[in-house]
Amino acid sequence: MLFAVVLFFFSGVVVDARYAANWTSLDARPLPTWYDEAKLGIFVHWGVYSVPGFGSEWFWWHWQGQQPPDPKCVSYMSKNYPPGFSYPEFAPQFHAQLFDPHQWADIFKASGAKYVVLTAKHHEGFTTWDSPFSWNWNAVNTGPHRDLVGDLADAVRNQSLHYGLYNSLYEWFHPLYLIDKKNGFKTQEFVINKLLPEMYNMVVRYKPEVIWSDGDWEAPDTYWNSTAFLAWLYNDSPVKDTVVTNDRWGAGCACKHGGYYNCKDKYTPGQLPTHKWEKCTSVDTYSWGYRRNMRLSELMDLPTIIKDLVQTVALGGNYLLNVGPTAEGTIPPVFEERLRGVGAWLQINGEAIYASKPWRDQYDNTTLPIWFTSKGSTVYAIVTVKPPKSIVQLSSPKTSSKTKVTLLGNPKPLAWSPLHPNAGLTFYCLSFQKHLDRPGL
Repeated sequence: MLFAVVLFFFSGVVVDARYAANWTSLDARPLPTWYDEAKLGIFVHWGVYSVPGFGSEWFWWHWQGQQPPDPKCVSYMSKNYPPGFSYPEFAPQFHAQLFDPHQWADIFKASGAKYVVLTAKHHEGFTTWDSPFSWNWNAVNTGPHRDLVGDLADAVRNQSLHYGLYNSLYEWFHPLYLIDKKNGFKTQEFVINKLLPEMYNMVVRYKPEVIWSDGDWEAPDTYWNSTAFLAWLYNDSPVKDTVVTNDRWGAGCACKHGGYYNCKDKYTPGQLPTHKWEKCTSVDTYSWGYRRNMRLSELMDLPTIIKDLVQTVALGGNYLLNVGPTAEGTIPPVFEERLRGVGAWLQINGEAIYASKPWRDQYDNTTLPIWFTSKGSTVYAIVTVKPPKSIVQLSSPKTSSKTKVTLLGNPKPLAWSPLHPNAGLTFYCLSFQKHLDRPGL
């Protein structure tokens, strides 16, 4: 059970600028304020890999790319598909016939998330929109015969949520990419003829407010022409004032360049970073895409998700929680249950999360694990385990006669006393345990 205690102690706007195509200039761009205030986003990995639904979204690579191939993937194919079956043959089976974007958007809204990031293209190269640069390998020419990116964009924005798109820079088996790779990335046939035209088209068409770049690590940012693209994005694109980007723009860029930092999947810093960051993680701890063979024990439970969210926000980060829909276009009920559970907790405790800032001390473990957030003179102490009794001690706060302590969801002030002269406090109340047992906590 997790809850937030409010301690009342009485004691970024984007500027108009032109950015040059270099990291010194691009990194100086202020992060649009909506992103830091949002705190929680939903990540959605959905593509052709959802059809085999085995192992992970890297199924094609594990089956036919890496050497030697993953024997589990080879066995899965030999047992369930005819000899000679190719990965592209999965695309016509990606029907998405049960996809209801408004239902998805309702779930995302109920989760308490403020933004949604959908995979427009993963490393397999299949686009979930009608890319003119991905002929017959997109969701309109085959499979659903539907603009999945556009349909979800409308539904998400109708719920007043920000909409973003994940885009992989590289593609495992694209012929032009393989040529450039063979040439040691001294040629840019893939970048000039496929990647950049597609990205420009995607931004102008869908106006994403998050561009979640990936697949950058095999080549430097100079190969990808990353700085030129970002300069256009920040200066002249239709989302120049609101768009945010991550740090995956070339080998060595992670945790160094970009709008906010991912650093690595499921990244958790040991201390408060000096730069805005985001933790991306998945309800399914083994995969980002849908897996038919997932087990309940392999999923994050609700208390774990909330604790992870709290720690991330206390350390100044945003939390991007992933779910993988089925090839039919449904969000598995176990994922929906997790998302709605997070939303129920945020309905009571969201004040301690949204638009909050890290406090001078982020963590207190005097008697219980407690994370702090703040807004001005208000400090939120988020207790991440159920106390053995209705008494909690905090060593960090500096108190005075004007200090007031309340429990979110309960308007009555809590009785408290100093732990030390002018420092720390002990608070307690008879209704404390009853509050912890309320639904959604």
